[in-house]
Amino acid sequence: MMAVMAARLPLSALLSQALVAFTIEFDNEAEHRMAHRTTMQGKSVATGPAPWLVSMAMWMNCMRFVPDGGIRVRELECRARARTNWNGMIRWRYIYLEPAPDDPRPKPPPPAMMVRATVGGRAAQQVWEPLCGEIETRWRERLGAAAMKALEDALRAVVAKMPAALPGCMPILGFGLYTLPLDTRRCPPMDVEANVARLSLPELLARVLVVLAVDFELESKVSLAICANVLRVIEEDTARVRDLPGRSGVSKEAIAMALTFLKSQGYATVQPERQGSRVPAVLLTSKGLQAQDDYRRVLSAVEKRWTEHYGSEPLDKLRVAIETLVGTGTAADSPLSAGLEPYPEGWRAKLKRPETLPHFPVVLHRGGYPDGS
Repeated sequence: MMAVMAARLPLSALLSQALVAFTIEFDNEAEHRMAHRTTMQGKSVATGPAPWLVSMAMWMNCMRFVPDGGIRVRELECRARARTNWNGMIRWRYIYLEPAPDDPRPKPPPPAMMVRATVGGRAAQQVWEPLCGEIETRWRERLGAAAMKALEDALRAVVAKMPAALPGCMPILGFGLYTLPLDTRRCPPMDVEANVARLSLPELLARVLVVLAVDFELESKVSLAICANVLRVIEEDTARVRDLPGRSGVSKEAIAMALTFLKSQGYATVQPERQGSRVPAVLLTSKGLQAQDDYRRVLSAVEKRWTEHYGSEPLDKLRVAIETLVGTGTAADSPLSAGLEPYPEGWRAKLKRPETLPHFPVVLHRGGYPDGS
């Protein structure tokens, strides 16, 4: 029964829930181990410099590429195939920028500046560096080595047919929540075969999701992040705004960004749910209802084209493997749920658990959390 129900989820939702679950488990463990600060709890009990707490994305798109001797901004972006939140990483005290020793210019342009890790940044690197491997090991023990191997083999078979210049993480989303990969035409070429062979599970998941989102957004005026997480959960053309985070699995801040776009572009209005009420509800316009229908149609068309391009057998294997891990996609009975319990002192322990994981990651400038927190 679970497989039948999971088959109703689009491939993008299945991949997303696996990546988001991995990221949350990674983040919970990093928060438990490293000295840090948060708005809710102040400084953690761990000793040492305490940068602001951020998510796995900031490790994947920035800190893992910062060596002891530093690295130029443009080189880091080429290695990451993604942009980080530079202002944030400086403000959060992970890095600082300075002119390169061999650059005589008094004010070099940003791409030529050297990126160096702070003391707190180096401590965070030591915590983050082993975590992908540790979480993958946990998944093999909890979900089964055979199931994990089937998923990784299926992902590698598909990723091997994709362009090499793809990020190993989800891009930070801006206005409209569009997936916009870095322009890598000026970056050195990458060895596709060797690169795919050493990619971790979250890197593989992210690559497939990025390509899927880009293909979708070539045909859709509304981003996959907004379609999958907001338009999808608005039933009968209206929904209470306060209900959207629970239904979608993304934060209220991410919902607010999505609604700002939908309102400004004429897809929705926000008004009291009924006369005399103070409860705001989102109401889809005729344009919004059309976008809701287009989401399902375009996503189905993209999956059909993928079957033709990548082959039905690799995609069938990928779908079966990912369904085994994700289950129905609801928090109550998904096999992924067992790894999502936060430590008692963790900031997620203070929040209400969502009904589901996001159907597309919402990585924002706020710290890179996969649900827009």
